[in-house]
Amino acid sequence: MTFSLKVKEEICNREIDRVAVFSRLEAIVRYDAVIKEKGFSFTFESPQIARRVYKDFKMAFNITPHVTVRNQKRFRSKQVYILDIKENAKLVLERLNIIKNNQFLEMNRNNLSDPEEMVSFVEGAFLVTGSLNDPSTSGYHLEFVFQKEKDANFFNQLLHEMKFDTKVLKRSEKYMVYLKSAEEISDMIRMFQAANSLFYFEDIRIYRDHKNMVNRLNNCEIANQEKSMTTGLKQVEDIMFLQEHDLVSLLDEKTKLVMEYRLKYPESSYQELALILKMETGYTIGKSGINHHFIKMKKIKKQYELNNLVD
Repeated sequence: MTFSLKVKEEICNREIDRVAVFSRLEAIVRYDAVIKEKGFSFTFESPQIARRVYKDFKMAFNITPHVTVRNQKRFRSKQVYILDIKENAKLVLERLNIIKNNQFLEMNRNNLSDPEEMVSFVEGAFLVTGSLNDPSTSGYHLEFVFQKEKDANFFNQLLHEMKFDTKVLKRSEKYMVYLKSAEEISDMIRMFQAANSLFYFEDIRIYRDHKNMVNRLNNCEIANQEKSMTTGLKQVEDIMFLQEHDLVSLLDEKTKLVMEYRLKYPESSYQELALILKMETGYTIGKSGINHHFIKMKKIKKQYELNNLVD
């Protein structure tokens, strides 16, 4: 079972009040129903979703959809569940704001008068148009796919009102409203009250965030080590220059001590070198002090090079 289906089944297992059911059914009918002259129908691969839609129509309109189960053998054998609604179909569509005077109606924001209805409408849309990547196998991605651009734009605006930063993208002949933010996807799963799916998603998110942080720290540590090594080897070159040109006598005793230990430990960082000096000689010094001694050495080297150039 996919993670997306697990979330949908949790939505289906939760009971909501009759007013919210109307909003959920409006989204399901508007975005998934095949509407004909004598009624409308749905085709579902999930028995849980089919059962939920069946129950919602019974509760909201006191009608019993006709159910057909078929075996489909395209690529692999599976069952599909077809719900046909012919009883009072026109009245149902009018009550759900799908048609009026035999004309199809565009979605009207005023039909969703309170936050609960908005959430139920989004739930209904997710059940029939939504999908959600498993965070353990790929990146964070939640999407709703619509046949019409105007439906995608309306839904995108609705989610913006609900503080989700969704975007619309045309994909082939369809339109996708999607989220990439892990935090906002988590918020939407929480909004659906899919507790088990939320715990799973958050566990994976915490693990991945921790892993990314460890990788960043490791990369930073490696970069620092490489920087310390490069700096140390360059300083060894400067020290060798001072020795070759009899310039060491121009240094004070503490600088000579630092120079000596740099030659012993060419790859050590300033902090490591300061610690070694304290442990082996009792000379207490910080990173800035170490750096100050190397600046002295570099100045003497540069001065010598300038004097040689002038001569």
